[in-house]
Amino acid sequence: MTVVTMDDPFLETLKDIYYAEKHIVKALPAMVKKAGDGQLKDALETDREETEGQIERLEEVFKLIYTPARGKKCDAIEGILAEAKKHADIKNNAVGSAQAVGHYEITRYGTLIAWANQLGKHDAARLLEENLTEEKHANELLTKIAESSANRKAAA
Repeated sequence: MTVVTMDDPFLETLKDIYYAEKHIVKALPAMVKKAGDGQLKDALETDREETEGQIERLEEVFKLIYTPARGKKCDAIEGILAEAKKHADIKNNAVGSAQAVGHYEITRYGTLIAWANQLGKHDAARLLEENLTEEKHANELLTKIAESSANRKAAA
């Protein structure tokens, strides 16, 4: 990719996270199924619902920049999801896998927000901030679940 303006990496990263969110929403039901802990199942189901809303907000960002909502293959999320699937049979490993996915999303949204603000795309930044807030909240919840039960059960 030849960068012409700051709009270029913004759009490429937006396509990247859109692709990622679409694949995450498809992967979450399997993660819910493999989760042994009731709290973890609930958290992952909530995350699935929130991810659907995040996809909708990303589509709004695409509309704001007059670009069709299309993803671009994201090797990073494919690798993270493949690893999650590979480790799915490890008792209560879903919390670690879910956090790996969430941390990726947090980094992408943080970058997009900074660039959107630099580009004067404040409405887009606001929508992206909503997604980031949900991801940070999900991470905090997963950390609490891991510390209170899932990690101890996995070690047993």
